[in-house]
Amino acid sequence: MPQPTILIVDDNPENLTLLGELLRDRYKVRAANSGPRALQLAGQAPLPDLILLDVMMPGMDGYEVLKHLRINPDTRRIPVVLLTALADL
Repeated sequence: MPQPTILIVDDNPENLTLLGELLRDRYKVRAANSGPRALQLAGQAPLPDLILLDVMMPGMDGYEVLKHLRINPDTRRIPVVLLTALADL
């Protein structure tokens, strides 16, 4: 059975590296460092089984990426987990 694919989206290279290293033994990992790149990779076969999406990114933030993912019939059913490094209430 093929490994599930996870797309990690974060503008911070350290976060991409850390998550990629944690997940690569069990999953095929793709990484994007911007919203536009995330949308590009999300639409490529094989489609990701899960997207880990940073909320706060310059330019196109995670909410905008999610909006585009949900509009596209090819990506609308991909589960998305929104991530943030904010610690304040």
